[in-house]
Amino acid sequence: MADNEKIANFLQDQRDQAPDDLQHYFLSFEDYWERKLWHELTDILVDYYNESQSAPQRIPIFNSFIKPFADKINQLKLVRIGLSTSKQCKDDNERLTFLSALASRVDKPASQDAYVYALTAVANTRLNLSQITEARKDLDKCESVLDTFDSVETEVHANFYWVSAVYYQSQHEFAKYYRTALLYLACVELSDLPEQDRQRIAYDLSIAALVSENIYNFGELLLHPILDSLSDTQNAWLRDLLFAFNRGDLQAYNILQQHLDANTLLKEHQQFLYQKISLSALTQLVFSRAPQDRSMTFTTISQETKVQLDEIEHLIMKALSLGLLRGSIDQVAEVARITWVQPKVLDRSGIEGMRARLREWDGGVERLGNWIEGVGHDVWAS
Repeated sequence: MADNEKIANFLQDQRDQAPDDLQHYFLSFEDYWERKLWHELTDILVDYYNESQSAPQRIPIFNSFIKPFADKINQLKLVRIGLSTSKQCKDDNERLTFLSALASRVDKPASQDAYVYALTAVANTRLNLSQITEARKDLDKCESVLDTFDSVETEVHANFYWVSAVYYQSQHEFAKYYRTALLYLACVELSDLPEQDRQRIAYDLSIAALVSENIYNFGELLLHPILDSLSDTQNAWLRDLLFAFNRGDLQAYNILQQHLDANTLLKEHQQFLYQKISLSALTQLVFSRAPQDRSMTFTTISQETKVQLDEIEHLIMKALSLGLLRGSIDQVAEVARITWVQPKVLDRSGIEGMRARLREWDGGVERLGNWIEGVGHDVWAS
């Protein structure tokens, strides 16, 4: 009875302190709590914590009202409420203490998804505090738990991918950041992200794609609607630069190069970026040619890609070593014989080129058919 009275008094005090628009929540809190309707109570608490005006009361309500019955409610929703509460902590150190306790509370065999959800938030706070090694350990633990699940709530995976992406970005592991950030975007609705966040993610993804030594195909990003967030902004040039790289357009690159100083990483990697777009120009040239027309002299390659003649041999060798091309080089004759090229994302002109080649192939098959019919007329007649 004493506990009931204590809770009732606490809720009454909190209701008196709440804005008029939120006071009705407290009547429902008390009603559901007294009747032990934990599911209904959890859902309305989630709704309350989603109200921006609830911010000043989140910590006291969590500590004095929710904690006593925390084990009786859905643990994933408990973590969701806890994450909203943690935003009101005075600093990251206090937030780390709160979230670590929350993660420990839900670290039970039946609620490992909630544990991962809370632990990724712990890792994120550790990153803010520059506790990089500890954050990596937390993320590794989350990954090992997630690997045991056949399925898990999308928001759990989304949080894990996002915090992992933040970690990789902090360590300048650009290829891992690129892949993980795209996995994060696959778990969320773009419309649910604020416009500013969409623009920032699109910007960071673009930079990572350009400066990574492992990414030479931007297909996933070029086709992703996140990239449109840069259109009609001061960073629209970055979107144009990605498309210039995709088609190996050195002339467009030279025009857009003036913007590289706007980003420290791009400025530091200018020499590498020139080599990267030169490789793209080479693969685009090979890709645009019919399979039977992929033996080219160094001079032809230089003329069509706009890369200096004395750089062509090294460029082809680099492309072969990276697996962008397969084939051989005749150094004496200065001829490259290409047998395979890495697939590329087609823009409108690329699609038109493919259409023309298919028509040419179709015409060739028809001519061959007519020739066979004419030559073998006597055979068919007999």
